[in-house]
Amino acid sequence: MSATLRPPAVRPMAEHVLCCLQNHRSRFIGPRCPPLFVGVQGPQGSGKTFLTSHLHKQLSSSPHLLSVAVLSIDDLYLTHDRLASLARDHPENRLLQGRGQPGTHDIELGSALLEKIKRINGKPDELELPIFDKSLFGGEGDRLPRGKVIRPPVDVFILEGWCVGFYPTSVSLIKERWNEPVPGLEDRFDLKSFVRIEDVLTINDQLKAYAKWWDTLDAFIQIKGPSSCPYKIIYRWRLEQEHYMKARNGGKGMTDEQVKAFVDRYIPGYVFFADGVHNGSEGKPPRWIGNGLVVTIGQDRELIETFKF
Repeated sequence: MSATLRPPAVRPMAEHVLCCLQNHRSRFIGPRCPPLFVGVQGPQGSGKTFLTSHLHKQLSSSPHLLSVAVLSIDDLYLTHDRLASLARDHPENRLLQGRGQPGTHDIELGSALLEKIKRINGKPDELELPIFDKSLFGGEGDRLPRGKVIRPPVDVFILEGWCVGFYPTSVSLIKERWNEPVPGLEDRFDLKSFVRIEDVLTINDQLKAYAKWWDTLDAFIQIKGPSSCPYKIIYRWRLEQEHYMKARNGGKGMTDEQVKAFVDRYIPGYVFFADGVHNGSEGKPPRWIGNGLVVTIGQDRELIETFKF
């Protein structure tokens, strides 16, 4: 692919992965070096899936010619039946009415799959990555009966998603932030009228099971907006994304009001749990510290800066 068509953020992302891969390989002897596990986190509409797909293309193209596998955390959602059951079990918690939040993923499936991918090199076995089709059941979605097959060797494995790297936090910190306005959204989003603190505490409990997923990650890339408007920009990005899609499919998609309601469900996750990417949980830093990269993009998704952490 021509470099002129590649988003500028991809170059530092690729350089970061290549550097981490070199260090990763130096710790193993022989052909059975496990894949480098890379987490990619970014908010809705930021282009994380788009950037990850270009990162995949760059790493797998000349001169690198790496074998790269990518899995979206969205493909690890519970089946439709189990999502419906979860919603019935928490009728007052609007965060669990449908897919998206921590608690709506299949932890056992994800844990078993990540462990198999860790051991995929040096074995002849192929693995099947699940695919979740969001168009099924009127947009509620369901897991497809057949997934995407990957075969060894795998040099780099990327797990991407909006809440990758989010950790549970203390009840005291949740209560402290509960009583503060959401920065930049004072006129747009009223946290207390949207969810109950009990709902947030339930998600906090659900996040504890995700730590075993994050513990597999060797390196990390966080895509984020300017610190001056970390939450407000998510609404703009996601709205632009919807308008772009509707302009090309005959107008099918969400209204502006529906897009706002969609993003609203994710704001509590950023407010209470996003700093886990840098801080970890209970005083224990995440294992990718020292191998992390922040990619800051602007309102038009232009590259502003990068820095390591």
